[in-house]
Amino acid sequence: MSTATRTTAVAEHAERLWDAVTAGDEYAAGDVVVRALGDGTDPETVLLDVIAAVQRRVGREWAANRLTVAQEHAATAINDRVLATFGYVLSRPEPHLGRITVACVDGEWHAMPARLLPEVLRLRGFGADYLGAQVPAPHLVAHLHRTGPDAVALSGSLATRLPTAHATITACQAAATPVIAGGAAFGPDGRYARLLGAEAWAPDARAAADRLAEPLPRPQTAHLPLDDLPHLADQEYTLVTRSSGRLVKTVLAGLEERLPAMRAYTDLQRQYTAEDLAHVVEYLATALYVGDGELFTGFLSWTAGILTARGVPAASLVPALELLEAELRDFPRATGLLRTARTHLAEPAAGSERPA
Repeated sequence: MSTATRTTAVAEHAERLWDAVTAGDEYAAGDVVVRALGDGTDPETVLLDVIAAVQRRVGREWAANRLTVAQEHAATAINDRVLATFGYVLSRPEPHLGRITVACVDGEWHAMPARLLPEVLRLRGFGADYLGAQVPAPHLVAHLHRTGPDAVALSGSLATRLPTAHATITACQAAATPVIAGGAAFGPDGRYARLLGAEAWAPDARAAADRLAEPLPRPQTAHLPLDDLPHLADQEYTLVTRSSGRLVKTVLAGLEERLPAMRAYTDLQRQYTAEDLAHVVEYLATALYVGDGELFTGFLSWTAGILTARGVPAASLVPALELLEAELRDFPRATGLLRTARTHLAEPAAGSERPA
């Protein structure tokens, strides 16, 4: 089969899987994968260029408001069940390349990116322990002491989990186990993986398996967060995090004064608005933690795209940022981030890909 023919076949399988998951047809989805394997498509290609490609498309279509939340959840659940049965329809080599523990950062419920990696690793001859979503660091470390893997693959999709990821990376290293980080949370170029001291980073499962073919460097001596992020000494991250509840309430009240139409909101609308404001504060705090304003502006660009796709003017974010800036006037790094963000929102929309 020529490369062009193979590429066309993979695209056709992906399209059929898309049709199946968006129709909510789990059996048809399973049939697509079995057929793809049966026509000689490499199992890793089925995993990453069919199943994972369809899952990325699900995320894009939800962001563009062309799939409902329920449709997105159903499609993701079907893909997950297809993955769960994947190993039963093909043979695997005996593990001979070491043992890897794969886990999501505590608080991270987007498990699909991590779910793909152990399947790829096993196909290549690794032993792999998949611990799933939201793994607390103490439980992960206990597993490391019990099993002694060669490395931990730590996955995170939401950047707001980066402070937790930092603590987890440090805990794994204290247990003498190197860490390879992956997922959108660590930035498209892996900048936050490097910043938080991980021994390696990979943008996807294929690249992670390639990198793990060679042993990761052993961890250096234990260190503290301030060793990696000396700017945390100003306490802005800590103080903003501790006051997040008050900030949300104050900004919500201020918005009702500025935007009289909000006074007619239902309780559910007020709840959604408060949740959106909490996300803004959480991303601001995370940007303060890593010392990178692009993380905050990237989140706001994504949010603006989501709002626009749902018929809500992106400019509605500006009053919230102004009120936050007033509340945080004694925090120079925070107010600088907020001013930059307001300027950024005045520029043309940057699209609606999920933020790091």
